Amino acid sequence: MTETLDAHVLIVDDDARIRDLLRKFLTRQGFLVSGARDAAHARRLLEGLEFDLIVLDVMMPGEDGISLTKSLREEITTPILLLTARGDADDRITGLEAGADDYLPKPFEPRELVARINAILRRSPAPSKKPEPPRTLQLGPIRYDLGRGEMWQGEEQVRLTSTEQALMRVLAASPNEPVARHAVIEALGRDQGQAQERAIDVQITRLRRKIETDPKSPRYLQTVRGAGYMIVPD
Repeated sequence: MTETLDAHVLIVDDDARIRDLLRKFLTRQGFLVSGARDAAHARRLLEGLEFDLIVLDVMMPGEDGISLTKSLREEITTPILLLTARGDADDRITGLEAGADDYLPKPFEPRELVARINAILRRSPAPSKKPEPPRTLQLGPIRYDLGRGEMWQGEEQVRLTSTEQALMRVLAASPNEPVARHAVIEALGRDQGQAQERAIDVQITRLRRKIETDPKSPRYLQTVRGAGYMIVPD
């Protein structure tokens, strides 16, 4: 499924179980997936990261999916797929009129969700505001393959933990641009807080040991004061 390779999907649903199930299923299908628990959480992620598609539940406490769709359409053109337990024609029309690109009633087969996501991505114009990142990043003797999510040193693969793989996918999606710390934390499905910030710092330090010749003076995985972390390839 080459058309979805590296596509970054944001799932917005107040049900943690559904978020987790969709995250696992879509990740197995080759997507990079982030999750948000409500409209406010989604907005924070959208401030720090770019997404190729948003999967948005309609029935959420507080600001619902229809209202969020209308609001987002005033700012971004990212495709939106609405999920809802209400599947009659009036509800579908309301969602589409709000600016959604498609509408999927619950319950649904995960394979149908993937099919609809692929269809939306195929007909969506490629974003023009930013060039597509290269397929590989060269970090000194280290080569990172964005498509496979693999790191190599010469002919030897560098083993990455699942958290390190997720960190690299998020950071490598925007080379030479800082990614805010809170955006990194939330993209990994973590809650905010000092404990999580320290945990991310530890993960960054471990990742540097696998990339940098001198991890204490990083050249390729930099901390940008007040802005976050940034991958700087050769």
